[in-house]
Amino acid sequence: MAIITLTSDWGLSDYYVAAVKGTIYTSIPDATIVDITHSIEPWDVTSAAFVLRNCYKNFPEGTIHIIGIETEESMQNPHIALKANGHYFIGTDNDIFSLILGEDPYEAVTIEVPQDTDFFTFTTRDRFVKVAAMIAKGMSFSEIGKPYPNIKKRFNFQPTIEGDCIRGMVAYIDSYENVITNISKKLFESQRNGRNFEIRFGRYVIDSICKGYNDVDIPCSLAIFGSHGYLEIAINHGRAASLLGMTKNTPVDVEFKN
Repeated sequence: MAIITLTSDWGLSDYYVAAVKGTIYTSIPDATIVDITHSIEPWDVTSAAFVLRNCYKNFPEGTIHIIGIETEESMQNPHIALKANGHYFIGTDNDIFSLILGEDPYEAVTIEVPQDTDFFTFTTRDRFVKVAAMIAKGMSFSEIGKPYPNIKKRFNFQPTIEGDCIRGMVAYIDSYENVITNISKKLFESQRNGRNFEIRFGRYVIDSICKGYNDVDIPCSLAIFGSHGYLEIAINHGRAASLLGMTKNTPVDVEFKN
């Protein structure tokens, strides 16, 4: 029985999700379909990659992940099928795969499977599902297309170290408007060395790390390392992004005190 996940920017008010699911069930009647999210902002490849990167390994190996973000094919952005860490991914090489996998090894092929329709605006339904069915039936990558040895490389902005300061930025904002930075716990601890610190963003400062959201009163702000392993700024029972005036790419600094 195949497990197939769907990640897209389609929302839930149109027919797109239902059409893709119906096509999957027609091709693979015993499939288990899991919606990761359909609430990605249109064309937001980096947010889609963040979501997938933080959840795909929780699925069993052999899971097939269909990505419906910026799916229009071009010479620069081909359709590919990829296998990494025991998982399969199907989508467009619009930088998303390197953002999901980092430096992890992979095997990939260009998709040379023809569509069943003459319309090319809904390739997730008309092409990606066909490839998912081929993988689910045990067909080899060589039957899908030719080897594709080099996915497009794109890396998120990395924090920098300037003296006693880590300079980072907001990488993702979740549905609670918790603000997730690109500063990892590993980097934070490697620079801290037992010192006190101040987390600075805009005109706000936080000087401690909490273990849970309820460690502070409602509606106080806090900093925490979430399950994703990165520094997160939140407000207990509040929407940090809106109330603190933060958006993606807002600078966040951690200054250590000697």
